[in-house]
Amino acid sequence: MPLNPPVPFHMLDTDSGWEPVPGGALGVEQKMLSGALDEEAKIGVRTRLIRFQPGTIAPNVFLHDYWEEVYLISGTLVNGCDANGAGGEAFTAPAYACRPPGTEHGPFISAKGCIFFEIQYYLGDRDGS
Repeated sequence: MPLNPPVPFHMLDTDSGWEPVPGGALGVEQKMLSGALDEEAKIGVRTRLIRFQPGTIAPNVFLHDYWEEVYLISGTLVNGCDANGAGGEAFTAPAYACRPPGTEHGPFISAKGCIFFEIQYYLGDRDGS
């Protein structure tokens, strides 16, 4: 599975290149940076930016079989709210989370919007793949 070729430091355009996250809630967008994650073969790595538009609620609990690390760059993200956005714990940038395979997270809400950097990867025997 090929990753991106070397990419020198350059200005990152955070205004364009966003697309809806496949299967994600309305208002949750991604900007792919590098890599590929094959969830069927359980191999690979991907890095991307995730953006919640202001007022976005992602009402589902997420659970996956790969590692995920998240660095909140800007804004505030509430984790563990209910499906209507009530309750939960708010995290304001800068904030970080590491989620081993099988870690439940969500639902999420971001009243004013946020952006975070996300790395998702498989480690082979360490994560049961």
